[in-house]
Amino acid sequence: MRGKLFVISAPSGTGKTTILKKVMAENRGLAFSVSHTTRSPRAGEINGLDYYFVTNDDFREMITQDAFLEWAQVHDNFYGTSRGEVEKELEKGRDVVLDIDIQGARLIREKTGGDCCSVFIAPPSSEELRERLGGRGSESEKSLKIRLENSLEEMKDADRYDYLIVNDRLEEAVRVMTAIILAERSRQRRDPDGTPVQFNL
Repeated sequence: MRGKLFVISAPSGTGKTTILKKVMAENRGLAFSVSHTTRSPRAGEINGLDYYFVTNDDFREMITQDAFLEWAQVHDNFYGTSRGEVEKELEKGRDVVLDIDIQGARLIREKTGGDCCSVFIAPPSSEELRERLGGRGSESEKSLKIRLENSLEEMKDADRYDYLIVNDRLEEAVRVMTAIILAERSRQRRDPDGTPVQFNL
């Protein structure tokens, strides 16, 4: 049985990465889609684990070959979700988790005809979001203001998603995300670990 595609989006500073790491560690049958990018690796990043780091020429060739489910240029770098990587895991019966921005999520919903489960993770308030962004200590006041404005603009897309999770308490957000995955598996007549239900009557 084919796996399910889960599309996860959230404004910067919402805690999405932390939630997904915990959900991936606690649930079987999940595959995380590793994006392709033309930017240089940051300290500690591993090719094939954090991203597939490719050249501009390689990325443009993949665009020509329609190799991406979605792709975008962010500043001077390209980012894209490999169609082949996602399809390979889905065909294995594994559920694939995409950590993706709202523009990418729109494209995925269009290309799949809505045959995916989309989840939007939101902060409990704009004040809390500002504290989280400011708590990183790496933002100037100007960049912090821009990021906050962008995040609040992204919040307007929340109603386009199948589910909404408010990350007020981390463990609760992880439980809700897990519950969504289990519910979607149940709809497909699959066990909690993702395997198809077999009746021995």
